[in-house]
Amino acid sequence: MKQENRPFASREMIEIKRLWRLTRKTLLFGLAFLIVFLGVGLVYQWVGVRNDLPKYKPPGELYDVFGSKMHLYTGGEGQSTAIFIAGWGTVNPYVDFYPLYEKIDDHTRFAVIDRFGYGYSDLTDRKRDIDNIVEEIHELLIKAEIQPPYILVGHSLGSLETIHYAQKYPDEVKGIVLLDGGSPEYYANQTPLTGVSLLQRFLVQSGVARTLYHIDGFAESLASERNRLEQLPNELKDLDRMSSLLKANNKNITDEMRQSQLNAMKVLEGKKPLDVPMTIITAGRFGKQDQDWMDSQAALTSWSSSGNQVILEEAEHYVHHYRPDLVAKEILTIVNE
Repeated sequence: MKQENRPFASREMIEIKRLWRLTRKTLLFGLAFLIVFLGVGLVYQWVGVRNDLPKYKPPGELYDVFGSKMHLYTGGEGQSTAIFIAGWGTVNPYVDFYPLYEKIDDHTRFAVIDRFGYGYSDLTDRKRDIDNIVEEIHELLIKAEIQPPYILVGHSLGSLETIHYAQKYPDEVKGIVLLDGGSPEYYANQTPLTGVSLLQRFLVQSGVARTLYHIDGFAESLASERNRLEQLPNELKDLDRMSSLLKANNKNITDEMRQSQLNAMKVLEGKKPLDVPMTIITAGRFGKQDQDWMDSQAALTSWSSSGNQVILEEAEHYVHHYRPDLVAKEILTIVNE
């Protein structure tokens, strides 16, 4: 019986070896293709960065803050200043808050903060701890001679810096407007999406993102929560693309996400409620908003001794790109109080 099985066993082993050789060749070919593809992508991104950098000029002023440069864009006139603090990962705040400028600059001063790693500010080795971030914003406003009182306008995760600034420097703050900003309680229970940030950084650095921008409609679909950039002129749409390919998910932005849960817990240790008016503008997301988020938004009013909520049903997360007129109205309401 053993002798009769040998030819069959031999044929089976030959077939297994043939399949292994074919599999190995396929894997080696795939690996070689991946290495070449990544190499070409890295070179493409490097060349693109070299071409973009000379055109990436700050529209505002740069100030030395703890040994690195921070960017501040200002405008308008008035006795109070609206301080704009962008949400996490919104690479260019100057572009992001553009829909609000012309609607408030006749009534109040405004200043757009570029945290380290954002917009036209440098990268920093300082940890993205909430105390460091707020201290840097405070120092920047001093260096730029932007006098209080301030109306702090924070978007998304920027709510943490906004609230904590009012905790640390209460005499400087006249009021707060949160643009679909999350509550500290909400963020304290969220696992930081650091992996998502690292993946996005890889897509940029490998040249994949730069390639995808050549596909018609890609930029608009990527900005679906920003009303597909419909509020921006073409030159700012191009600047938005350039900013993303130069600075998206760099080490400071990634660390900011990594620290988000701890930062929220630190805010929870501070003063509550704040003795300033607070308006929470919540995106209804066309009736598709998560109920847990909506409940946390309603509860967020408890962070102020005089808090109120405005729900914009016809808006997504970047509410100021959908109804800048209503957002500006809420800001100016606090300015005029």
